[in-house]
Amino acid sequence: MSESRPVALDAMGGDHAPHEIVAGAVHAVRERGLSVVLVGSPRVLYEALADHDATNDVPIVRAEEALAMDEGALASLRRPRSSIAVACHLVRRGDACAVVSAGSTAGVVATGRLRLKPQQGVLRPAIAVALPTVPTPTVLLDAGANAEVKPEALVQFAHLGTAYAELAFGVEHPRVGLLTIGSEAEKGNKLVKRAHELLEGSPGVRFIGNVEGYDLLAGRADVIVTDGFTGNVALKTMEGAVRYAFGELRTTIGSGRLARLGALLQRSRLRELRRRLDAEAHGGAVLLGLNGTVVIAHGSSRAPAISAACQLAADLAKGGVVARIGERVNAVPRHHRRW
Repeated sequence: MSESRPVALDAMGGDHAPHEIVAGAVHAVRERGLSVVLVGSPRVLYEALADHDATNDVPIVRAEEALAMDEGALASLRRPRSSIAVACHLVRRGDACAVVSAGSTAGVVATGRLRLKPQQGVLRPAIAVALPTVPTPTVLLDAGANAEVKPEALVQFAHLGTAYAELAFGVEHPRVGLLTIGSEAEKGNKLVKRAHELLEGSPGVRFIGNVEGYDLLAGRADVIVTDGFTGNVALKTMEGAVRYAFGELRTTIGSGRLARLGALLQRSRLRELRRRLDAEAHGGAVLLGLNGTVVIAHGSSRAPAISAACQLAADLAKGGVVARIGERVNAVPRHHRRW
């Protein structure tokens, strides 16, 4: 059914909404062959579609309000008719297969939990991001949905991440690592130490032990679990480091004729490296554990990133990521479901 249902795209969320969001929707429809419905102010969206001569290509669903980028979780209660709330309602009603939004992460998470509800057995939905490791991406979660969690939640994140790695990247028996300050089992705070004990005895999880910050891009684990505060700091630190590295690389390349010649000879490899390290090329983060597929694009996303996010959402919905997570959570023996 997901093939016949469109992706509900929150057209009012994001730093460059609605024009870049609309451009991304048009690209997804025309270049990727996806079905997309825009959610937001009809007048504004119709004008933006007219700029692309696409008023007949992408339908619009009215939403009276929009969450600002600086609004937090409580805004989801104050604005029940926001564009992200209407998009979630379309999924809940079965009129859309997935939600994509570049809006406030806190607002998207809160609205998703309120409108779509966590799946049975899931205590805390988590944000999963794909880190650009080879040969397959590494899934990091939680990347910001839950600043404070209990050890049992980290065990559940391992199950959510395992299901996502299997479906999205075709990894068989994903290796799960626990992010902390040392590889030894006794390293870390009380949360990490207790989570380590639980993960060692958790059925269905291929736990390889603790991993450290420098392991995030080393490909040592297929899934890395942590709390949302630590995960978000780690993710943004990596994004900042990549931007800095490419900035320095551009400066070095422009420093002389020999450097420019070397860059010209290696331009294809440099282009591929930049594409692989570009967070927006992966489509965005996925909010796992809800009764619906939700993809959160970067707030500064431009049209290509929005198009990629729509593709990711459509692929996950088609693959049945919600059902896969439900099966994995329910397969855990009852005496192990400490959450």
